[in-house]
Amino acid sequence: MARPVVGIIGNTDLLNGTYPAFTGGQMNAEAISDVSGCLPLLIPAHPRFVSTEELMAVCDGFLFTGGRPNVHPEEYGEPETEAHGAFDRCRDAVTLPLIRACVEAGQPFLGICRGFQEVNVAMGGTLYPEIRDLPGRMNHRMPPEGTIEEKFAQRHIVRLAKGGKFAQVFGADEVMTNTLHGQGIKQPGKRIVVEGYAPDGTPEAIYVEGAKGFTMAVQWHPEWRAGEDPVSRPLFEAFGAAVWEFAAERRAQA
Repeated sequence: MARPVVGIIGNTDLLNGTYPAFTGGQMNAEAISDVSGCLPLLIPAHPRFVSTEELMAVCDGFLFTGGRPNVHPEEYGEPETEAHGAFDRCRDAVTLPLIRACVEAGQPFLGICRGFQEVNVAMGGTLYPEIRDLPGRMNHRMPPEGTIEEKFAQRHIVRLAKGGKFAQVFGADEVMTNTLHGQGIKQPGKRIVVEGYAPDGTPEAIYVEGAKGFTMAVQWHPEWRAGEDPVSRPLFEAFGAAVWEFAAERRAQA
């Protein structure tokens, strides 16, 4: 059987500050191809070019990636403020209904950073605009200086629910991760189960309760050197196995 297709949600960008483009990090494609064993397909996240129905027909699973723009607060019923930063309303229009449709259809997805936040918002949850401004919270943002290796270096532990879905995937109740985000979950959405927390109480690992398919999402960036990292590799392997299973079942029914 040909490799199943994983749609990688792209970001709106300006190359050289002038040329409109849809972009996706190479490390996302590497993780999906080399660790999940699937065919990576970059998706232009703009409702003018794609629809939920078309994407679900073409792809067997989805990777909701990180991205500098944030989910617009109107999507969870709050006013826009300067602290919310930049937005990508076109991506919001593609990802949020797609996540809900995947939950209902049992189509697997993995959420990363912004994708983690999209999963929560899609299910009715809310976000804090800036975690580091909250009392007792650490600065989870990417270090402003240093090499890419230093920016993606492991910075804190994530404590997982004993015996939960994530603990089963990782084979541990505690893992070390990087951290490169400004926003975070305020109120978990309906059916969102938080199974992992940073030491300061920031939610870091979630899934959708009762969903038929794989719906895991993490606040950190497991795509960084996914094939080498003892935490990233089993996560992408588990996602890949779910995508292969979904694709095989779909083709058997065709």
